[in-house]
Amino acid sequence: MKLVALLSGGIDSPVAAYIMDKAGAEITLLHMDNRPFADDISIEKVRSLAEQLRSITGSPLPLYSAPHGMSQETISKTCDRNYQCVLCKRAMLSTAQEIAGRLGCKGIVTGDSLGQVASQTLKNLRFAGHGLSIPVVRPLIGYDKLEIEAIAKKIGTYELSIIQSEGCTIVPSKPITEADLKRIEKFDGSSNLEELAMYAADNVRRLS
Repeated sequence: MKLVALLSGGIDSPVAAYIMDKAGAEITLLHMDNRPFADDISIEKVRSLAEQLRSITGSPLPLYSAPHGMSQETISKTCDRNYQCVLCKRAMLSTAQEIAGRLGCKGIVTGDSLGQVASQTLKNLRFAGHGLSIPVVRPLIGYDKLEIEAIAKKIGTYELSIIQSEGCTIVPSKPITEADLKRIEKFDGSSNLEELAMYAADNVRRLS
């Protein structure tokens, strides 16, 4: 079972990748490079997280990075600002799906935990993955933050994840928590989501 695992510099996604590796999946790590809406530290964090995951699992865990800044900028200019986060997730998942197909992977792993942030409400999770042709695996969906942090500390990723970095600078002040599917589909068209995902996949590079 080959899967692409989205890897940010946060606490949750390294734990999700670890859990699926221990479950027997062959994991390829994919970081969505959010610059210029993030700082350079974010790249160094994911490199360090990937190395720690390799150390704790003994698995190769190749790490790739795809540009995401253009997608973020386009979404901000062509869609309602409060839809930024859910459309950001759609762009990431669409890119991951394209890369998964090229690498022979059959699904996508995310660090989503139900209700932790605006993009992780039940409805937004559903619509973020609407239209995908491969499954999205969410091993942390029922975990609370303390449970996830406990695993992160156990596997040595927690201290790396909490290294101070700028974080996403394009997050709206009031992100939508209950997205509307018709508006999602409208914004897919206005932002050319499919083209954004293809551009990101065409410009993916291996980091380690």
